[in-house]
This record gives sequence, C-alpha cells and structure tokens, in this order.
Amino acid sequence: MELLVEFLAKGFMVMLAISMPCVLVAAAVGLVVGILQAVTQVQEQTIAAAPKIVLVFLSIVILGGYFIKILTNYIYEGTHLAFEIVPKNETYVLPSDYYKYTRPFSAEMQDKIDSNKGLNKALINQGNIPWDKKATKHSIYVKSKQTPTSEPNFIERMKIQGGN
Repeated sequence: MELLVEFLAKGFMVMLAISMPCVLVAAAVGLVVGILQAVTQVQEQTIAAAPKIVLVFLSIVILGGYFIKILTNYIYEGTHLAFEIVPKNETYVLPSDYYKYTRPFSAEMQDKIDSNKGLNKALINQGNIPWDKKATKHSIYVKSKQTPTSEPNFIERMKIQGGN
C-alpha cells in the first residue's frame, strides 16, 4: 500500500513540475506588465492578458519536449508498477485457503431470510416471482393523453413492438 501512496505522491510532483514553469512565466509577465501600467498610468486589462498568453504559449512550446519526457517516464513507471511489482508482491494477493476460514454468506444471513417471508418465498421459488407476471406488468399501464397525430411514447412503443 505504501508503494501506491508513494506513486500517487510522485504523480502530484509530476503535475507540479509540468505546471510550475507556465505559472511562473504568467506571474512574472503579470508583474512586469503591472509595473509598466503603474508607471505609464494606462489601466487597460487587455494589455496584461496578451503578453501572458503569448509567453505562456511559448514556454509550453519550448518546454514541451521536457513535459512529454516527464509524463512518459511517469507512465512507464506506472505500468511497470502495475504489471511487474504489484502482482509479484505477496501482500496484495489473498492466500489460496482464504475462504477456508470464513463462513458462507447464507449462514450469516439465515436469520434475516427466515424473518422475511417474501424473500424466503422468492428464494424457494426462483424463476417464478409473483410480481413478474406479464399480465400484471402490463395492466398497470394506462393510455397516455396525447393528440392523435403525435408519436407513441416509450411504453406504447414497447407494447406495439411486443417487447417487455
């Protein structure tokens, strides 16, 4: 389990390593443009957005190969962990006689089955459940109030097609 938590932590570090250069470029450009706007007293918000977009895009283009290298290494390590390390680790696999020491589910639930007569009847008569009769199933449907030119709804269409 510690191995998986460690891999998750490495995933967060990869995420930070990829996003941090772009965030730092955007912050630096915002600071420089903010200082220039304060000096020139031009308070236009679109002036700050354009250089940020351009320089963040350039940083992604320049560092894109590095980002892809980090991600591919993380994916390779993850697949190696999932297919080579975890299956061979004995603590992640149940022993072959695991069910020898557990009680069957029916023994645990027997008192609940005995107290519920409807459930008991359904378990005894499997395949013959009283509420699954086609006559009772279709008798609860009523004709919808639609205009004569409209299409049938889902229930009416199922009746026409003869489906369930």
